[in-house]
Formats: sequence, C-alpha cells, structure tokens
Amino acid sequence: MSQDAAGPEVRASAGMGAPGVLISLVVHGEAMDPQRKEGRLEREVGLAGAVLLGLGSMVGTGVFVSIGIAAGVAGPSLLAATLLAAAVAAANGLSSAQLAATHPVSGGTYEYGYLELSPAWGFSAGWMFLLAKSASAATAALGLSGYLFGLLGVDLDPLQVGMAVAGTLLITAFVAGGIRRSNTGNAVVVGLTLLALVALVVAAVPRIASEGMQRFTPFVPGGETWTAGLEPVFHGAALMFVAFTGYGRIATLGEEVREPRRVIPRAVILTMGIVTLLYLGVASAGVGVLGAEAFGRAAEETAAPLEAVAAALGLPALQVALAIAAVTAMAGVLLNLVLGLSRVLLAMARRGDAPGFLRRVDEERGSPVASVWACGLGIAAIALLGDVRLTWSFSAFTVLIYYGITNLAALRLSGAERLFPRWIPVAGLIGCLGLAFWVEPVVWLTGLGLLALGLAGHALGRRRTA
Repeated sequence: MSQDAAGPEVRASAGMGAPGVLISLVVHGEAMDPQRKEGRLEREVGLAGAVLLGLGSMVGTGVFVSIGIAAGVAGPSLLAATLLAAAVAAANGLSSAQLAATHPVSGGTYEYGYLELSPAWGFSAGWMFLLAKSASAATAALGLSGYLFGLLGVDLDPLQVGMAVAGTLLITAFVAGGIRRSNTGNAVVVGLTLLALVALVVAAVPRIASEGMQRFTPFVPGGETWTAGLEPVFHGAALMFVAFTGYGRIATLGEEVREPRRVIPRAVILTMGIVTLLYLGVASAGVGVLGAEAFGRAAEETAAPLEAVAAALGLPALQVALAIAAVTAMAGVLLNLVLGLSRVLLAMARRGDAPGFLRRVDEERGSPVASVWACGLGIAAIALLGDVRLTWSFSAFTVLIYYGITNLAALRLSGAERLFPRWIPVAGLIGCLGLAFWVEPVVWLTGLGLLALGLAGHALGRRRTA
C-alpha cells in the first residue's frame, strides 16, 4: 500500500513510531485505528459522492440568490462576470485538487498553509475560511426563508430572520448525526435542484429568442477609463466567484475521500464544468426575461430572484417548483457548509488554534459533534443581520483571500507532487487578489481588520504556549 493510499492514519503512526498504536482495521481498503484514538474520520466518499457534495455546496445560494445580486452590480455584463469568475475559480479548483491529492487530510487550505507555507499562513487561511463560509451559509439561510415564505404566500419581513436561524439549527442537528446521513440527503437535494433549474432555462429560451438580445447589451460596458468600464464586470465577478467555491468542500473532506489522489482532481473538474454551464444558463434566463436591473432588485428585496423570473414567464407551476427546489437547495448548502466548516474547525483544534474540546470525534456517529454545533451557532448569529447583499459581499472578499493562500501554497509543491502546470496557481493567485478589492471598501476594510485581529490573537496564543 502506498503512502498516499494508506491515508493520514498510517502516515501519522509511521512517523511517530510509537508502540501501542495499532492499525488493524481495513475500511473501504483504508487502514484505520479501530478505536479512533487519534479522532480520525472514515474514508467513505467516492467520486460520485464527492461530485454530489461539490454540487450540493455550489448549486444553492450561488444560483438562487447571488446571480441576482451580481446582476444588480454587473448589469448586462453579468455573463462576462460569470465567465471571469469561472476562469479564476477553475484555476483555484485545480490548485486545491493537487494540494488535496498530496495532503489528503481534513482542513483544506488551513492544513496546506501549515504544511507548505507557515503557521501564520495556515491560521490566516483557516480564519478566512470560517468567516467566509459562515457568511455564505447565513446568506443561504436567509435565501431559504425568502423562497419558503414566497411559496407559502407569507409576508417574510417580520419572520425571515427567525426562520433563517431555526433552519440553521435544524440542519446543524442533521449534520451532527454523521456523514452517511448527510450524503443521502445531499443526493436528493441536488437531484431536485438540477431538474427545476434546467426547466427554468428551457422555459426561458422561447422568450429570449422572441425578444432578441437587447437586454444583454452592452456585454462589457464602456467608460472614460478601462477600469471604469470594467468595474461592473470585476465587481460582479467577485460576487459570482463565491458561487463557484463549493469545490473547496471536496478538498476539506480529503480525510474522508477514498483514493484522494485520483478522486479529488476528477471530482473538482467534473463539478466545475457542470456548474459553469448551469450558471450561464440561469444568468441568461434571468437577464433575458427580467432585465439585469429588475433581476438584481428582486434579489435584494425578496432574496428569491428566480421565483420572479418564473412569475414573469407566466408559469405558476414552474414558480412553485423553483421555490421548492430553492428551499431544498438552501438546505443542502447549509448542510454542506456546516459539514465543511466543522472539518476546518476540527483541524484547527487539532493544532491548538481552537479550543481543545472541538477536536473530539464522536466514535458512534463518526462526526466532530462539538465543532458542528459551534459552526451552526456562528452561522445563526450572522443570519441575524438579515442583509443578503452584506453577507454575500463579505463572503466574497474573505473567500478570495482564502483561495489566494491556496494558490500560494500550490506554488510550493515539488515537481513530483504537482499534477498541473505551475502557471495555473500563478493565474489563480493573480485572479484572487485582482478581484478581492473590487467589493465595497467598507467590506474589504472590515475583512482586513478581522484578519489582523485573528493573527494578533494567534500570535498571542502561540506565545503563551511556547
């Protein structure tokens, strides 16, 4: 058995050389400690499961809410912004894939930063990931409320935040039950969502064909300077980028994926290809039917822009189907984000960057229950803000910084470890830093302030334990 195939349990025990650490149980071809004395997780996710987990993270808030938010910023250039975001995300996805294949452990770029860069870089990645994905999950919770109350015909203003918090806590309890239950629920959610979205795109084609392409012009707006002309594209791409980052969920489950060096890169490529086509189709439907301005306004006012598209098409059955799919998709996003966030928090606790009790893995359920609940409660707290534009913009900046660190770590891989050309992480790094500061200044200033605060706390904690 190769070192990669043996998994982190074998490598850790071999490196320690400590007597009494028995590696005697084979699960899905992977060596495991039968007592899970190191609090490790089982490898039980294959290629199909990894793709479904990636789709479950990506096909949710990104398609049901953020495309509308980005339309309000980018206008008719939404398609150009989506393509730019997809290109940057593809480079980042390949960087994540080769890092996850080389280091198949839970924690994603938090672990890669430690292993390839330094403790400060690793902590920065983990801290940014927790902030970014918690804000993204809160947006999903608010979107779930918007679509649910639209489906029920209820005035959402007084109740939206309360429903978002309640939904977050229910899904947290579900995730705490273990990954097998999470995978089953995720497969159902993804299937329903894809069917409804494909139906929307197909239904919009006759309307777009009959009315022409006037709502898509100018494809790239002009201005007195090139930066002024492209500002809507860059800002929209920054917001759309978050919608593509579900592939990171595949990497954060590196410790639970079978044959990680083979499965993870393939899962990332497949997931990115499917989602890019889907997003372009839905963006075309939204802009082509409503127009970019109305599409963006629907996102900010109701957090349910695709329901408005279906209503404009005069298809009440599709409107209901989309609302149901959106609710299930938002539930899937929350499920996957709580799952991924908890694995990063688990990794941070293992290194002493988070309280020690968060590293415990429940032996019966195979789940880090304390980390799951800590993440769920944090998401619920952010959802109390009740502003999808604010939470999504903050998620955009922090996740771009996170993936900037991912690409920086990928540049440190040796030739034997590298699966893709060196220019890919270079392009990803430039793309992330190039888009990060196109969001509102108050957002990136807040993000930088929280990063500095986190690093100060990290340095103080390490000094105390030194």
